[in-house]
Amino acid sequence: MNFGPLVSTQWLAEHLSETNVKIVDGSWRMPGQGAAIDNYNARHIPGAVFFDIDAIADRETHLPHMLPSPAQFAQAMGALGISDSDRVVVYDEKGLFSAARVWWTFRAMGHEDVAVLDGGLPRWLAEHRPVTADKTIPTQTIYTPRPQPGLIADAAAVRDALTGAKTVIDARSPERFAGKAPDPRPGVRSGHMPGARNAPFLSLLDGDALKPVADLSAIFTDAGISPETPVITSCGSGVTAAVLSLALELTGSRSHALYDGSWSEWGEETNDDAIFPVVADADE
Repeated sequence: MNFGPLVSTQWLAEHLSETNVKIVDGSWRMPGQGAAIDNYNARHIPGAVFFDIDAIADRETHLPHMLPSPAQFAQAMGALGISDSDRVVVYDEKGLFSAARVWWTFRAMGHEDVAVLDGGLPRWLAEHRPVTADKTIPTQTIYTPRPQPGLIADAAAVRDALTGAKTVIDARSPERFAGKAPDPRPGVRSGHMPGARNAPFLSLLDGDALKPVADLSAIFTDAGISPETPVITSCGSGVTAAVLSLALELTGSRSHALYDGSWSEWGEETNDDAIFPVVADADE
């Protein structure tokens, strides 16, 4: 029985000791902000394993933390002690930042019983729930992926969407979207895809967690998106785009895909402008 896409801290506390409930720390930090695993090593929810977003990724591309192959994902999950029949709960150190990316990765591999911990580690700590520095030693398992290509968009799918086939929504800040702030990655242009709409992921949050579903629905409605609208989510490198994907799922959307390459691919300075057009003007 599916229990996602969000679970409460109370639910996790009540099911913490169940053998088929696997807890995943999916924390990730922007380049230059240190290693997220340091916080995991200092304190994590008992039994949690660390999902390294940069390591469990496609190593055949120069783009950051692209979706791993099904075989690579299966090997990594087996080593983390997670099977495809487990209930997986993902959290991160910020409340909701990168946990949604891990949630989406599991979903893209066909794992339905995966949820994000509402409020993440900050809420867990605020409620004085247990944490530990003890190393989690997983038991090797067998993981069988069932890839869901419909949840993944590439550049060609985005180009098609921009003709009106689907709606592209960008989770980056308004400044980066409008080209008024430089991209934090070298060699990447400023601006956005022509026709894309901006829904900054921070606008979906209330503190450490997602806003109520009614508020999320209103935000998407203001952006011209209904539950029936086919959507492609994007961001800087495919991490916070997953926050949009999670929010869309909660509001009833079942036709959304995530552009894995996101702006790291689309905005590369070496791209042909005719193939990867960029608008650097908020008033297009």
